[in-house]
Amino acid sequence: MEFLTNEKLTIVGAAGMIGSNMAQTAIMMGLTDNICLYDPYAPGLEGVAEELFHCGFEGVNITFTSDIKEALTGAKYIVNSGGAARKAGMTREDLLKGNAAIAEEFGKNVKTYCPDVKHIVVIFNPADITGLITLLYSGLKPGQVTTLAALDSTRLRSELAKHFGISMDAVENCRTYGGHGEQMAVFASTAKVNGKALTDIIGTDALTKEQWAEIQQKVTKGGANIINLRGRSSFQSPAYVSIEMIGAAMGGKAFRWPAGTYVSNDKYDHIMMAWETSIDTEGCHCAALSGTAEEQAALDKSYEHLCALRDEVIAMGVLPTIDQWHSINPNID
Repeated sequence: MEFLTNEKLTIVGAAGMIGSNMAQTAIMMGLTDNICLYDPYAPGLEGVAEELFHCGFEGVNITFTSDIKEALTGAKYIVNSGGAARKAGMTREDLLKGNAAIAEEFGKNVKTYCPDVKHIVVIFNPADITGLITLLYSGLKPGQVTTLAALDSTRLRSELAKHFGISMDAVENCRTYGGHGEQMAVFASTAKVNGKALTDIIGTDALTKEQWAEIQQKVTKGGANIINLRGRSSFQSPAYVSIEMIGAAMGGKAFRWPAGTYVSNDKYDHIMMAWETSIDTEGCHCAALSGTAEEQAALDKSYEHLCALRDEVIAMGVLPTIDQWHSINPNID
């Protein structure tokens, strides 16, 4: 097999369904021949490693460990799905307290064991907050940490394709921004269906305003729907899309979707949120983002929700007050 790089990729939470799928996807995409699997649950981790060995992949060195120091030392890329899973009846925000503490420990471990890491993708929810915590305590630059936000956009494309009875390839540039949660801002102004602007279709017999509202609701409830259908949270889609993201950071194929990134501008600041971005070997770069007045209002509301979550974590003591952030991570103004 040919690989993009031989630099070390560490999968954190590799004994879980997302983590194990990420490892297999990274190998099948040919990202690197140097993959380390980490999970504190040693028997499950060994089981995942054994299954990957049984796949018969050629030219790849798969190692596994339950020692976080060993896992992170020398890592140049990390994808972390190592938080608690979302269960039936839970929102992403219900996971906040426990996973915030996990993110703090992870960020500190990165700073201790692999300060030269090039890029980290954070998967575990609420990813907007866990990614922000990881960024702060790792000491990395804002463009070096991204979070999984793309699933909301892929779900929008899926729902539109199902509604019109067409291939998903005929639905272009679907975008959601803001929080990776039920308060996300679902944009219509960016999307096209069979080459026609979605905004020109909404309100017609082909897609009434009521039907569009239903689609938006399905998008925001997409994760909960998977839990209801399968009895467990999503694992195939987050694994695939997150590995696409780290692949772009390795110099591979361009990432097609919005990423969760640290945003600091004249309107939104000190926050991690889904944004229009590009990702390359130099990191994640924010692009221009615009929408209708209604979409901008929805984005403002999503931002306010994220700020409330951030402030809740500050109140817990996991994050310090914002005026102290620069002293912990000089890369954050």
